[in-house]
Amino acid sequence: MIVITRYSVPEADAEAFRTEAASAVAALAARPGFLRHRLGRAADDPELWTLVTEWEGAGPYRRALSSYEVKVAAVPLLSRALDEPSAYEVVDEHSP
Repeated sequence: MIVITRYSVPEADAEAFRTEAASAVAALAARPGFLRHRLGRAADDPELWTLVTEWEGAGPYRRALSSYEVKVAAVPLLSRALDEPSAYEVVDEHSP
């Protein structure tokens, strides 16, 4: 499963956002089922950011969100995400 959250971050707040994202990812990465993450910024709009995390499935992701450490370190960041669907089931994948 992949989780894609997008954020609108003023350029003046970009470094603070990156620091907050790093703390959130550290908490998420410590949870069972976490596979990897990517943090990106839109090439055409430097105020638009995305955090993509990959999980073994919906269960591990949901359990991660309920852990105390994630609630403290990641939920504040996740609550700032744009209000749109964020959890996706992978239905096709290709690796070279």
